[in-house]
Amino acid sequence: MIVHQPFSYEIGSFTFTGFGVAVFCGFWIAQIIANRELARRGHDASFIGDCVLAAVVGSLIGAKLYYVILIHDINALWSRGGFVFWGGLIGGIAGVLVLIAVRKLPIWRIAEVAGLGLPAAYSVGRTGCWAVGDDYGRMWVSRFAVSFPNGAPPSTVANMHDLFGLPMPANLAPGTVVSVYPTQLMEVALGFAMFLIVWRLRDHEHGEGWLFGVYMVLAGIERFLIEFLRAKDDRFLGGITMAQLFSIVFIIAGVVWMQSRRARPGRAGIHAPAPQRV
Repeated sequence: MIVHQPFSYEIGSFTFTGFGVAVFCGFWIAQIIANRELARRGHDASFIGDCVLAAVVGSLIGAKLYYVILIHDINALWSRGGFVFWGGLIGGIAGVLVLIAVRKLPIWRIAEVAGLGLPAAYSVGRTGCWAVGDDYGRMWVSRFAVSFPNGAPPSTVANMHDLFGLPMPANLAPGTVVSVYPTQLMEVALGFAMFLIVWRLRDHEHGEGWLFGVYMVLAGIERFLIEFLRAKDDRFLGGITMAQLFSIVFIIAGVVWMQSRRARPGRAGIHAPAPQRV
């Protein structure tokens, strides 16, 4: 069993955590990928920085609002924690769409490179969840299991039962720290696998934006599967979580998106037209 210790340091009144570093690095790597891919395809990439900024603001707002709705407590809006993936993704997309509408930016081109940047950002960002010790899984007895004595919250018998509604062995005291699935690291690996898949498909022959549909399908599948191992308190309909419900919708929407952007006669491809010789 592995014992986890959070990455957190206090500098005066400021608490420096691995989560903030990971989120920053996630958006940063997404911007690098989008910039370079647009340049490789012969397109202007000057607006990508603004899109990333809009995504940051939108994701922070969306993640917090989703969390407040999820736990039915408006006071959670002012807490440090509580940034939920689906809320952040929806909020980030909304923020970019607002920017696109205001500045009349090429929506399909942005969606195309977002399909490349998002899985990379997700993989990097999930290291932040590992750093602070939250979003871990159910109890697991294995040499690869991890205990979180100082997690957010600690993986104690009482927390697993009271906060997540999970059945626990009766012979364990409430304060016992149990080992669990390190779902954060699993999602880091799965996020990287998603990135490798979309990267392999980046020279596809379909219309711009098609790659975002691929990402939607992959992200929905990944999230749906990992939820079976997560310690969650929002299960309904036979154990299905709210995140899994969003995942199903995301997969369906992704398939529809891909079909709508398939190669058709007269539809422009992903590369800029070659300059005409005079």
